Amino acid sequence: MMNECCIKLRSLLLMGVIAMLAFSCAQKISGPKGADGSFELGEYDVAIEAYQKMLEDRPNDPRVNFQIAESYRLSNRLKQASGFYETAFENGFVSDSGRYYYASSLKALEQYNDAVETLNALVDDTENVQLANRAREEVDNLNQINNNGTESYYEIFTVGPINTAAAEYSPVVSNGEIYFTSNRHDSKVYNTTGTPFTDIYKAKLNGDEIDVSSVEILGDLINLPGINEGTLAFTSDGNTVVFARGNDGSKKGTKEVNLYISRYRNGDWSEPELLAVNDPNSWDSSPAFNRNGRTLYFASNRPGGMGGVDLYAATLDGNGRFSNARNLGSDINTPGNEMFPYVDDDGRLFFASNGHAGYGGLDLFVAVRRDGKTTVDNLGTPMNSSEDDFGLIYTSRTKGFYTSNRDGGQGDDDIYGFIDNSPDRKIVNYILAGRTLTPDSATQANVVLEEVRLRLMDTQENVLAEATSNEDGTFEFQVDGEQDYLIIGEKPDYFTTRINFSTMGESIPVEQLVEEITTKNFQTELVMDRIILEKAIVVENIYYDYDSANIRSDAAVELDKLARFLEDNPEIKIELGSHTDSRGNDEYNRDLSQRRAESAVNYIISKGVDKNRIRARGYGESLPIAPNTNPDGSDNPDGRQKNRRTEIKVFEYNKDTGRMEEIEEMRSQPDSELDDN
Repeated sequence: MMNECCIKLRSLLLMGVIAMLAFSCAQKISGPKGADGSFELGEYDVAIEAYQKMLEDRPNDPRVNFQIAESYRLSNRLKQASGFYETAFENGFVSDSGRYYYASSLKALEQYNDAVETLNALVDDTENVQLANRAREEVDNLNQINNNGTESYYEIFTVGPINTAAAEYSPVVSNGEIYFTSNRHDSKVYNTTGTPFTDIYKAKLNGDEIDVSSVEILGDLINLPGINEGTLAFTSDGNTVVFARGNDGSKKGTKEVNLYISRYRNGDWSEPELLAVNDPNSWDSSPAFNRNGRTLYFASNRPGGMGGVDLYAATLDGNGRFSNARNLGSDINTPGNEMFPYVDDDGRLFFASNGHAGYGGLDLFVAVRRDGKTTVDNLGTPMNSSEDDFGLIYTSRTKGFYTSNRDGGQGDDDIYGFIDNSPDRKIVNYILAGRTLTPDSATQANVVLEEVRLRLMDTQENVLAEATSNEDGTFEFQVDGEQDYLIIGEKPDYFTTRINFSTMGESIPVEQLVEEITTKNFQTELVMDRIILEKAIVVENIYYDYDSANIRSDAAVELDKLARFLEDNPEIKIELGSHTDSRGNDEYNRDLSQRRAESAVNYIISKGVDKNRIRARGYGESLPIAPNTNPDGSDNPDGRQKNRRTEIKVFEYNKDTGRMEEIEEMRSQPDSELDDN
């Protein structure tokens, strides 16, 4: 198990945060010392020193050169790895995956043509189909950058003495202070990279200026000795913080890097607690909140993803917990690594990746969902370089900070400022505000129904966003223009209910925009009925031709809805009852209504509903709900129409079964798209 932990570690290309994972392995594994032993322990800096001594006697040894290259790569020093890869392969070392990483090191050195040549040769030679596909994708990425790589509207600048020869990365701003991660002070060194442990610091922020004199390390509520603390995220009100922390090496400690949450209450921060969204056997880090603080984005290498590290999202549930993480899908995630998400006030998702077309190392990208489609764009130069560029935040609509370890900095990772000079930032936010209601049992007037779990879905029922209605029944989704949606609500003891919503024809043309940000609001209501056994519910608009039990086309439309209703509510079994008016004799009407009920039930079963969940019953004229005749004995056509009805009754309710389990299973699959934040 311990060796598997380190094998997993060596599969990641992370940067500074990789040290957390390495430490979690190194604390628990004992084994042989020497170069190979240190390598197996993840002590790459120690291994490099030992291998270098071995090269003194045999400088062209292919295996030793390859091991040095791998040690540099796995400690995120790709440039240094390149020459050792080259020597290893020139002297006969064979490794298809090593050749792929050699190409990555050439890319880091901005030797793009040589990288393409190396990858094309790998495609021709390797029998590893998956690796060949990765190599082809990377060739496409490199060609895209070579052909289309141009400068963007961004301008970057250094932010002064906040940076040191140590690492400073992942800035976050909250309540007039800037927080960042650094290893500037810790005297303990771990052997993965030969650098100290990381802690979280803060400083006062005056506009775009960081008050360096105010820099201080956070207390021991957040920073623990001998443990790496990583990136953090605040909600917009500054009262909730989520941060990453490595394990402490104890038997009771977690195996991997996990996310912790702390809340500010009564003048103090609460003791940090593990988030339920963590996978106990996976690396979880890089947290970020959306603007309302109800969705948490983070990075994880948990099973079931696209490969490497993927971005996930979890929504606050009715119990105030983040759980049920869902993969953001193949538009965002790649077989490479995606991490350091950030959502701005416009709902744009920024993140770092080495899987999309980039200049080398991690590049910064922005994902925008508009008109039902997600587009991902590289931020271009000068924001991106051949090194690692990541950890972006906006502090205003046009300014912000990010991290890079490019040449020309103070040392390791440094914090940079940027200005976004895009000529047209005018956008429209389409906001759907809704309420969840239920009929009052006494008056039948709609009253507030709180804590309803809601899913915003597209017409193919892909989950786009989630929410839980508040105490006043309100909920909110950000939606796109010119898009059809489906909203599904679920709450125990209530029928799962769906409604349609559309913004088709409601978009505001860009040429009509005046303000930089325009918000258009939509309203909707979702009314949910309580599940009551044996209570009759009239199903509207199911009509039959006179003296016939055949399903008419207009009735089929309504029966299709009833079949979908049963699909949405797998916890119930129903009786479908057919009723007639008093025209004709009682025996005839009972037989006709039974045939009509059976015809409707058979139709619903033909749509895939389990036959054991629905039964037919014909009541004939025995249960009128309106008079068939007027007091003077004349015919009452309105009353007869009401009596010719179809009703359903729930005769069995199993609370342990629900559609939400099906939705959760669907959400666990990595095919859903980016949230419309």
